[in-house]
Amino acid sequence: MIFTQEYQFYLPQIDEHLDQDEEFIILEDGDRVEKILFHEYHKIYEVPGLYEKLFYRRLRCQSPTVIADMLAENMARNGQDMSRLRVLDLGAGNGMVGEELKNRNAEMLVGVDVIPEAKMAALRDRSDVYEDYHVLDFTDLDPKDELEMRSCRFNCLVTVAALGFGDIPPEAFLTAFNIVENGSWIAFNIRDKFLTKDDESGFRDVLQNLTEHHFDLKDSKKYVHRYNLHGEPLTYKAFVGVKLNNVEE
Repeated sequence: MIFTQEYQFYLPQIDEHLDQDEEFIILEDGDRVEKILFHEYHKIYEVPGLYEKLFYRRLRCQSPTVIADMLAENMARNGQDMSRLRVLDLGAGNGMVGEELKNRNAEMLVGVDVIPEAKMAALRDRSDVYEDYHVLDFTDLDPKDELEMRSCRFNCLVTVAALGFGDIPPEAFLTAFNIVENGSWIAFNIRDKFLTKDDESGFRDVLQNLTEHHFDLKDSKKYVHRYNLHGEPLTYKAFVGVKLNNVEE
């Protein structure tokens, strides 16, 4: 699908409060008018620059910078820099997180996303960020693909703004966690509501198990991920630490 450079988008004027995966925009491009949900990433990635304009300029998303900074700071405290990081970027999207890590001198980045349009957007907009980019479903990873992932000998796993809403379910995150080597740095974030007793996504229990048995938590903090349609802050929690051992399947 080809879009003109003159496309415009609008945030709806609504009274009701929508959850993150219910929010939407109205996109206008010539005679075409389309409602696009925020989590319809395949549609957003097709439009050059739309993801950045919507989430980073209009809604002031700061997660890629926050996670990259936390990772760099905690590595420095442990006498390490990022120049030897071999990063598995899970839920890589159009490469904004990868770009932050590359700018901090990560040695190698490999992107993974389940959406083909994400790879298309990353190669279109940030062609120099990733050494490779795979369209894979980590809930159903082919043994050949898993072997290829392990052959990269990743020593870092990063996943940003992709956990908890069905984009990356717990089993996919744990598969990636098990693929990276013991001693790897792990950096990720998640909406704070998925850490409460009312969580139905499964992440609260998964993260509790990780921090008790498999993950040496070095740092965590709550911060504003972005703002919603009403200008209200959406709070996430970021985690940085080191993998101790695999989670038994």
